[in-house]
Amino acid sequence: MNAEQLKRAAAEKAVELIEDGMKIGLGTGSTAKHVLQLIAERRKRGDLADILGVPTSRTTEDLARELGIPLTTLDKHPTLDLAIDGADEVDPDLNLIKGLGGALLWEKIVASAAERFVIVCDESKLVQRLGDRAPVPVEVVPFAYQIHVPFLEELGGKPRLREKDGGMPFVSDGGHYIIDCYFPDGITDPWRLETELKHRAGVVDTGLFLDIAESVVVAAADGINVLARSSDA
Repeated sequence: MNAEQLKRAAAEKAVELIEDGMKIGLGTGSTAKHVLQLIAERRKRGDLADILGVPTSRTTEDLARELGIPLTTLDKHPTLDLAIDGADEVDPDLNLIKGLGGALLWEKIVASAAERFVIVCDESKLVQRLGDRAPVPVEVVPFAYQIHVPFLEELGGKPRLREKDGGMPFVSDGGHYIIDCYFPDGITDPWRLETELKHRAGVVDTGLFLDIAESVVVAAADGINVLARSSDA
């Protein structure tokens, strides 16, 4: 199977967890797009008539409305039954890097509001150490964003402001800039890195999702594997 077929296969397994009446966090990105399409297909078959979704980006919101998935907000429903999203990297402890799609802040808020947070991905996202392949997105306020560059370099990273086509800064749905921080040798202590970044004035959040995913549905050429967090993780 190609990459898109693998993503859809993982999404199919995760969507089986959705029951009618649930409040669902709807992720952002190419894998999450398959989740929305599968939810819509189930609704067309007469299933999931009473679900409500909370989107993690305006892009997801637009697609959900186009597919006829009813939406709500965390203001109205602050606790969700389940959130399903993709990931850019997954380590053996199910810690994640997310946010290459630019929605990391809203994704983390929605994930934190969910009783269960399930990731869907293909096997290419599995790494032994976070940062092996993907940068850590760091969401910052636009004011004086340049001051974070030397700070990130001191932490061992190679920061780069995310830009749109044409060279203008990418702006998140929350109105912030994103600095993608590459770690050539991976991240030795993601917990320490998260703490240092979150204590920095002007840093809104990071793409490190630590100790939050309950399980990861992985599609591989030989089938679907469900990785669950160990009790002592």
